[in-house]
Amino acid sequence: MTGLRARDLTDFHDSRHALAGWAKSAAAGERDALWQAIEANHRCNCLLWDEEDLARRRHVADAEIANNKRAIDGYNQKRNDAIERIDEQLLNFFSAIKIKPEARLNSETPGAMIDRLSILSLKIHHMRLQTLRTGVASAHIENCLAKLDRLNEQRTDLAACLDRLLADAARGAASFKVYRQFKMYNDPALNPAIYGEKH
Repeated sequence: MTGLRARDLTDFHDSRHALAGWAKSAAAGERDALWQAIEANHRCNCLLWDEEDLARRRHVADAEIANNKRAIDGYNQKRNDAIERIDEQLLNFFSAIKIKPEARLNSETPGAMIDRLSILSLKIHHMRLQTLRTGVASAHIENCLAKLDRLNEQRTDLAACLDRLLADAARGAASFKVYRQFKMYNDPALNPAIYGEKH
């Protein structure tokens, strides 16, 4: 067993939001390779969230929005790289487990689920901040409280699904694969809008 529990992940994700400027600080090197990848994934999601907000501004120069969009591309690539590293580490943990003939192949990897938990933590954090706003209509607060309840329910359900997948993989009843992302638009050799510029 990996010892990884969804509750540890959600606690970690939430704890990072309590640290101002955490995502822009230097990465900690004390953790093992799995947790380094989990931290890198969450860091990228936090930075992505900020850039996505900035990219929707209307009263700034187009060059600023272009910079936001390029930053989004970079963080998104690193985020996906971290998801693959999470899955690689977990597959290493499970490499000695004999997969049962009747085992199911899970279409979503644990890394993708951990990424979704990270994003949900961001939604929960920012929706909670909306419920604390002053100077807004009570309907806004009520609407955000209802959304916050739904987000917490979604995270609880996803966390349970992750724990079940990890437990099943540990006993050979489930498996998953790293298929690789093949982000063609980020590869100058595969994106015709980029390699076409040379001609």
